[in-house]
Amino acid sequence: MQGLRRNFLSGTRFFNSLCGGAAIRRFGYSTNRIVDDGQPTSASHPQLLEDGEITPGITKEEYISRRERLLELLPEKSLAIIASAPVKMMTDVVPYTFRQDADYHYVTGCIQPGGIAVLSHECGLCMFMPDSDPHDVIWQGEVAGVEAALSTFGAEKAFPISSIHKILPDMIGRASKLFHNKKTSSPTYEELEAFNRAVQCGKVKDISRYTHQLRWIKSPSELKLMKQSATIACQALLQTMLLSTTSPEERMLSAKVEYECKMRGAQRMAFNPVVGGGANGSVIHYSRNDQRIKDGDLVLMDVGCEFHGYLSDLTRTWPPCGKFSSAQELLYDLILETNKECVKLCKPGISIQQIHYSSVEMLLKGLKDLGILKDRSSSMYHQLNPTSIGHYLGMDVHDCSMIANERPLQPGVIITIEPGIYIPRCFDAPESYQGIGIRIEDEVLITETGHEVLTGSMPKEISHIHSVLNYGHSMATEAPRVGAAFNL
Repeated sequence: MQGLRRNFLSGTRFFNSLCGGAAIRRFGYSTNRIVDDGQPTSASHPQLLEDGEITPGITKEEYISRRERLLELLPEKSLAIIASAPVKMMTDVVPYTFRQDADYHYVTGCIQPGGIAVLSHECGLCMFMPDSDPHDVIWQGEVAGVEAALSTFGAEKAFPISSIHKILPDMIGRASKLFHNKKTSSPTYEELEAFNRAVQCGKVKDISRYTHQLRWIKSPSELKLMKQSATIACQALLQTMLLSTTSPEERMLSAKVEYECKMRGAQRMAFNPVVGGGANGSVIHYSRNDQRIKDGDLVLMDVGCEFHGYLSDLTRTWPPCGKFSSAQELLYDLILETNKECVKLCKPGISIQQIHYSSVEMLLKGLKDLGILKDRSSSMYHQLNPTSIGHYLGMDVHDCSMIANERPLQPGVIITIEPGIYIPRCFDAPESYQGIGIRIEDEVLITETGHEVLTGSMPKEISHIHSVLNYGHSMATEAPRVGAAFNL
């Protein structure tokens, strides 16, 4: 027995050394059952949420404040109906990965399907929650119900969704105006006679004009999540750039960046990564990612990830072979200088539209100087770049679409700056430029004094890119030597 004890203690010391010297504590056992609200809580996932948070980084008080500010914007005696995103099915029994509607997420903190939130000055937040179905619980797990709506999400009132036809018509009837999210409208309330009467009377409007106004300027807690999302995406893309020197295949680079994002804490990608090698880089939203990248070709990667509801979005273009050709370098320099000059313009009071006009002037002149455009005709230019210089970014990739690009920027707004040129193989330009797509995209936070580039850690200068790629090649050269030394 004494020998067994010595062996156990020896094994314990060895395990402690592997864990960095941390002592092993007794395993506690508790009979207290943690209630499953269908999504992480501070009780079930203390590694993700602190006490008082409904979603990681966002407290119950902040969600309540959002609803109060929304009610302040809404006309008196109006009613707002915001439905959760619908579940989309891959087959009759297999759903696609669910992502919550940003407006519903923003006002409730609930990231599960099946609910409908109703806000009014009279009752505050009233949530209609999915009825518990034992069959669904077996297949999909617990979902938040009426109790969670009250205790977790802070609703003033809550009812089962099955009772909506008894309760909501009276609320609609007492309202002078009715607002709802048209993009996620649900038959659950749209088929109610009271709702259809309101439509016929012209009382129903889109609530996005108000929710987007609130979401446009990020709170300090939102900015913290946005910065972390940007950091994750930058680190993941840098690792992918290194891999490209030895594995120049679109599918492998797509898989690598997704893996690296998720290993760093991202829940999902913000969109299907764009990995365009060679002429595929001239297809703006290329998504097949199934080609091998030829030696000497560039690869354009547009990527982003989601970190607890907040998204990142950046693009870099580089030659996996390690060196730009002369033509590639000249065109890249033009895009890079446009990116840097447009970033300098970012400050309170200027608009995305004004920055866009400046980018068009810079690119038109540069393309004419390079001989890619024969004149400064806007129609020819738009064949090479039909996109805007940027967009708002937040809980959606193209965030707050109800806010016009002409609106002067304010501190707390995040935009992208993404000049690009996409030259098809068939375009009438010098052959050395045909089939080249280049985009350089950064995330920019507008501050009180100017701006902060959230993706500034990701290399974009040619000399820095060369250093990264040369390091990637040297790693690939050293790996076989290390493997041979250890008989791997």
